Amino acid sequence: MGHDLLQLRSATPEDRDWIHELRHRVYAGELRQHAPDPTGRLRDGLDGDNVYLVAARGAHRIGFVSLTPPWAGRYGLDKYLTRDELPVLDDDPFEVRVLTVEPRWRATAAAPLLMYAALRWTAARGGRRLVAMGRTELLDLYRAVGLRPAGRTVHSGAVTFEVLTGGVTELTRHVTDRYGSALERLRATVDWRLDLPFAPGPDGCEHGGASFTAVGTDFRTLHRRHDLVMADVLDAWFPPAPGVQAVLAEDPAWVARTSPPAGAEGLLAEIAAARALPVDTLAVGSGSSDLIFRAFGRWLTPRSRVLLTDPCYGEYAHVTERVIGCRVDRLPLRREDGWRIDPARLSAAVASGRYDLVVVVNPNNPTGRHAPAAALRSVIAAAPARTRWWIDEAYLGYVGPAESLAGLAATDPRVVVCTSLSKMYALSGLRAAHLVAEPATAALLRRWTPPWPVGLPAQLAAVAALRDPSYYADRWRRTHTLRRGLAADLAAVDEESTVEESVANFLTLTLPPGGPSAARLVAECRRHDVHLRDLSPLSARYEGRTVRIAVRDTEENARIVAAVRAALDALRPAAAALAAAPAR
Repeated sequence: MGHDLLQLRSATPEDRDWIHELRHRVYAGELRQHAPDPTGRLRDGLDGDNVYLVAARGAHRIGFVSLTPPWAGRYGLDKYLTRDELPVLDDDPFEVRVLTVEPRWRATAAAPLLMYAALRWTAARGGRRLVAMGRTELLDLYRAVGLRPAGRTVHSGAVTFEVLTGGVTELTRHVTDRYGSALERLRATVDWRLDLPFAPGPDGCEHGGASFTAVGTDFRTLHRRHDLVMADVLDAWFPPAPGVQAVLAEDPAWVARTSPPAGAEGLLAEIAAARALPVDTLAVGSGSSDLIFRAFGRWLTPRSRVLLTDPCYGEYAHVTERVIGCRVDRLPLRREDGWRIDPARLSAAVASGRYDLVVVVNPNNPTGRHAPAAALRSVIAAAPARTRWWIDEAYLGYVGPAESLAGLAATDPRVVVCTSLSKMYALSGLRAAHLVAEPATAALLRRWTPPWPVGLPAQLAAVAALRDPSYYADRWRRTHTLRRGLAADLAAVDEESTVEESVANFLTLTLPPGGPSAARLVAECRRHDVHLRDLSPLSARYEGRTVRIAVRDTEENARIVAAVRAALDALRPAAAALAAAPAR
């Protein structure tokens, strides 16, 4: 890019000495916050954990902003306030530490763009809250992006700071609404080199499926699908059962032009027979998302309180927090615990009775871990009567029907089980799902279901699929074999990375600290027409280092392994240089 563009990038090893020198000039010399250092450099005890974003124009560095991510385990604010005095630090925020611009550039857009870059970086790493110390004379800059005082003031040397905080979703909406046009104009003047998009995506839940953009969402270049490995979505690697293909091919013109049964009566009857459930305990929808939006919209209000696990399928946070506006708490799942749901911790979290709804995705997506049905039954039995449970069993077929809580949901008014037919039955393009609830709850949801909730092709396909359980059981067994082979091959690519198998049709690959980011790996693999899912925006617990990879067939799995190997070979030199650079 030309030297006239303002470059935004992650700090390089060469930037570090300049950062320390500028920090000394400003905070020791200009502001007298710190005592002068004979070296003319001011370092930070969190330098090894901080993330630095730099603004430059050509060869001239203009300014930087530093962030402390929650996985550092400590914050700069810990030096000044206790957690009792500032409980927001217990919510795993990202801390904006230092925003510093060279004097001659302070009247330019550099500082606002660095603040914007910090917000975008935080969102791309799954951050839900920002906290910052803003110099009192610069509070207007922080307020302009939507940060608000947390009610605490900090004195450091000759400088007074106000502690400010804000939710990442709200801050993003505020900045987009207020400064969207200005940002769009600035975009043409910025050389954006960060591993995240300049602008936030459209308002909605972020899913996998970027691979379809490469195919072409206008459907004019569908032949591209033959060139791509679409491992960023969890669609089945296998085709639907022969009977499904036959019923769709028999008379496609009639299927396309004919209205389906308005209440999907035949599909409901088939599900009831296949699952040994009373038909009056069932409701169907056009995929799980349809059922989630419909049910949660009936049950919850902005006054409702919801408990989710973290990480968890992103649709649940989107609907509860962003669409309905509920108060949402998280039960953190930890890598060191194997990402498992601890029944004792879950039971303790719900014991107070403050939750209107608890969501458990089992097996969990994206962690791939399964909580035994017996343990969940015990937790639910001991839970307060007012708490409703939503159990998402979209991938339970990979574990086995004995682990389903559908039977409990059919009789317990507190429990609803939702099951997608899309992923397990290779019907993702047709969209079909059902839920199980005691008859009164199911009847209410059916009453709020519009006619023709599932199209005729989907109804025909789902019924045919349910009538061929042996075909799918064989495909699910084969999926386990393919997953194990893919995991072994990926583990052999890089001994510093961690491969974690799931119980379903995907696995995760976590890059080492100091290595390339998950976003960089995903971008590099796309150069080889292999699409993986960066889990960073879903949860800060992935630390920007984890990708999810869907299991494909043998040939495509080999392409995934080859692409990951080539990507890491291309990315390692830059990551190694950054990691080897001294932090002082």
